[in-house]
Amino acid sequence: MRAAADPTVRRLLAGALLIACAACEMAPPEEAPDEAPAIPADVMVAASPAPSLLDDADPSSLRTAVGRSLEWVGRLPADSLLDFGVRRVPAGAMRQSLDALQTFLAGEPDPAALAAWVAERFEVVESVGGAEGDVLYTGYYEPIIPGARERTDRATIPVYGAPDDLVRVRLTDFNPALPQETLTGRLDGGSLVPYWTRNEIQSAKALAGRGLEIAWVEDRVDLFFVEVQGSGAIRFPDGGELGISYAASNGRPYRSIGRLLIDDGLVPEEEMSMQAIRSYLAEEPDDVARVLDYNESYVFFRPRTTPPIGALGVPVTPGRSIATDLRLFPRGALAFIETTRPALDSTGAVIDGPPLGRFMLNQDTGGAIRGAGRVDVFWGRGEEAAETAGRMQQRGRLFFLVPRGDGPEPE
Repeated sequence: MRAAADPTVRRLLAGALLIACAACEMAPPEEAPDEAPAIPADVMVAASPAPSLLDDADPSSLRTAVGRSLEWVGRLPADSLLDFGVRRVPAGAMRQSLDALQTFLAGEPDPAALAAWVAERFEVVESVGGAEGDVLYTGYYEPIIPGARERTDRATIPVYGAPDDLVRVRLTDFNPALPQETLTGRLDGGSLVPYWTRNEIQSAKALAGRGLEIAWVEDRVDLFFVEVQGSGAIRFPDGGELGISYAASNGRPYRSIGRLLIDDGLVPEEEMSMQAIRSYLAEEPDDVARVLDYNESYVFFRPRTTPPIGALGVPVTPGRSIATDLRLFPRGALAFIETTRPALDSTGAVIDGPPLGRFMLNQDTGGAIRGAGRVDVFWGRGEEAAETAGRMQQRGRLFFLVPRGDGPEPE
């Protein structure tokens, strides 16, 4: 990121853009960049050794995910370019390759046939990974939490929609030399100041009486983890549900409560997971406010009637959609992951379980998903998805499949 010349702007950026994360948590999702940037040439390299491309899941779920990427790429001009680092591919060519894949999947091919078909039609490139040369895989899911349409004796925690005084400022709108980042705040006497903190919002000092409540929930910790995941569902006493998705955030820097608990000596680092955080907060209710308020970032929601929506504006598919840094990797593209499933040893520590290798679609992003060495896997909804997502902190490799054919070389 280029530094701004003005010291005041530098200070604002330092406060607004700092992200501190632990492997078991995902920061609130962010909007995808307004324009797909050029991918640095050194982010993806020829895959060596090549992956097996043997998929361990069902073809029908892959077909669903491919269809959702087709929905997104179908909105692009055919001659617009998608950057794969080694080559830029016209959207029309990507659409044709994904359409052919979707047709092939309709025949429910076995893993070997699918691998051979993809290898013939796509070039395999690999992410260079993080500092250690590999990729850290974490997971996210759709929580379902109890609540009510109106405030009750049990449901006392408001779920807020985006307030109308939330201001977002793109720095490059004022000076193209500034970083391509966005500041979020509110106006106070003609000046842009940081928006209210989590504590100020949830203690009803800032938003009370403005009619922003879209529902009420019973537990502040439950709502916090819906924020962490980016979407969820509120289940009402009559059995009805309200789906909610990320609408905006207060722009405050995300700070990991998992890292806080480790640094305070309250949860051993080797045992850290979403489940460990929940267990500690359940056992120490008097510490809930301090721990949650440590993360000043706060997410506002909007109602939805669809499955959870990713950064491309299309639904994400359980076990088939990944979130990556969309500044570095091509949106909507076919990917292949090689990692392991999380498992627990006899002491409760997370270890490598069975191998996990499958095709994925790059359809989401997140505030903590930064760099070439981070990927978040969407696991769906319910307890099984929560168990997998909450414990996943596996190492592995990430590949992208580039449609074969002539295309512009990266500039």
